[in-house]
Amino acid sequence: MLSKAVRRADASRQLGMAGEEAAAGHLRAAGFRILARNWRRGRLELDMVCRDGDTLVFVEVKTRSTGSLASPAEAVTPAKRRALFQAARLWLDEHEAWHENCRFDVVCVIRHADTLTVEHIADAVDVSPFVDGSHAAWQPW
Repeated sequence: MLSKAVRRADASRQLGMAGEEAAAGHLRAAGFRILARNWRRGRLELDMVCRDGDTLVFVEVKTRSTGSLASPAEAVTPAKRRALFQAARLWLDEHEAWHENCRFDVVCVIRHADTLTVEHIADAVDVSPFVDGSHAAWQPW
């Protein structure tokens, strides 16, 4: 018999996967082209890398159930933003894409019973605290 903690972790993982599928469908319907999903390097991960016209978009997906203590957007903490920027830098290096216009979006997914509600927040993450000056002037981080 599975422990309560194992069942809870499995339910959380399933909810996260359902949220990412809902986010991907929403972004495709909005005209985004998904270039990568769950891209990983070591401990760093990008939920999605997309193309929106001439802009490369790094998308963080946060999924919660109704009644969660924090909203999905509140889960994008300063530590999460730092890890997101580190991962994006690695992705840009690996794909020789520093010349691309970039932005960071958040897709919030909330489960209400059997329904998923998706909210897409474009340009949701402020990069100014992470500017280090080591990249081209047109790249803000």
